[in-house]
Amino acid sequence: MEKREVGRTGLKIDVLGLGGAPLGGNFADLDYAQAAELVRAAREAGIGYFDTAPWYGFGRSERVIGDMLRGHDYILSDKVGRLLRPGAVENPMDFGMIDPLPFTVVYDYGYDGIMRAYEDDLQRLGLDRIDILLAHDIGEMQHGPENARHFADLAEGGYRAMDELRRSGAVRAIGLGVNENKVCLDALGIGDWDVFLLAGRYTLLEQTPLSELFPACREAGTTIICGGPFNSGILVGRATWNYAKAPAEVVDRARALGSAADDFGVPLPAAALQFPLGHDLVTSVIPGPRSKAELDQILDWFGTAIPAEFWQALRSRGLLAEDAPLPG
Repeated sequence: MEKREVGRTGLKIDVLGLGGAPLGGNFADLDYAQAAELVRAAREAGIGYFDTAPWYGFGRSERVIGDMLRGHDYILSDKVGRLLRPGAVENPMDFGMIDPLPFTVVYDYGYDGIMRAYEDDLQRLGLDRIDILLAHDIGEMQHGPENARHFADLAEGGYRAMDELRRSGAVRAIGLGVNENKVCLDALGIGDWDVFLLAGRYTLLEQTPLSELFPACREAGTTIICGGPFNSGILVGRATWNYAKAPAEVVDRARALGSAADDFGVPLPAAALQFPLGHDLVTSVIPGPRSKAELDQILDWFGTAIPAEFWQALRSRGLLAEDAPLPG
C-alpha cells in the first residue's frame, strides 16, 4: 500500500488507515470478539496504520487495538487531553456510546495532564510505543466557552509536554485530533505541529480548509490525516452528518453528489474515500468500519477505478471547490 510522510518527520503511514472509534462502541454495537476480528482483518489486508483514543468506549478501543497489534508491526496514533476516572456514566448514549467501560472523563490539556494521559494510554494499550500523539477534541466545537481555558492550558503547558515526548523519541510526531478548522489555525500559533487529524472537514462534501488552513499548514510543514471521510455516514447512504441528523441542505448536496456518481457508474463511497488523497497535504484517510463486512466493502471502494471525467464533472456542476486538487 502507498505510504506518505507525516509532516517532515520521516515517518510514513499508509494512505488508508483504520479509525478506531467504532471499536469502542461509539455509535456502533459490536463486542470484543467482533472488534478483534475487524482489527485482525485490517492487518491481514495490509493496513498498518491504526488510530484510537481514550474517548472511544472509555478505553475499550485502546484495549482491543493493543491486544491485536501486540507482537506485530504497526503505526499507531493515540490521543491525550482526556483522563479516565473510575465511575460509570449514567446514560452512555448521551455520549453516543454502547457499553463503554465504567469510567468518566476529565479534560486536562496541561503539562501534567498530557504526561499522565500518555502514560495511561500505554497502560491500556499494553504497548510500549505510540507513534503519533494527538491532543483530542480541543476547540470551541467541543468545549464552547470553556475552550479558552483549555487552549490556554495547551499553550502554556500541554504543548511543551508533547514536544518533550517528541524530542525524547518517545513519540515520532505530535498534532491535534479535531473536527474543526479554526482550532488548527490557532494551534499553529503556539507550536510546531507535525500533523492534524481533521475529521469531516476535507471531504467530498466539504472542502473548507482550502482557503486558510491548508495554506497555513503547507507553510508550517504540517500534514493532514482525514478522519470521517463519509461525514458521519451521509456519504454512504445514512442520514447522519457531524454525528447528528443531517440538515436538509446537506442531504440535498449529498444527493447531488450521488446523482453525479450514478451518471458515471461510480460508487459514491469510493469517491468519498479517494477524493481527499488528491491533495498532497493529506497523508492518510481513516474510515471507521463497524464490522469486517464494512471493512471489506471499504477495501473494495478504495480500489475502485474512477475516471478523471467524473472529478471534472463534479467541479463543473459546482459540487467541488474550484481549487480542490483532483485525484489522479
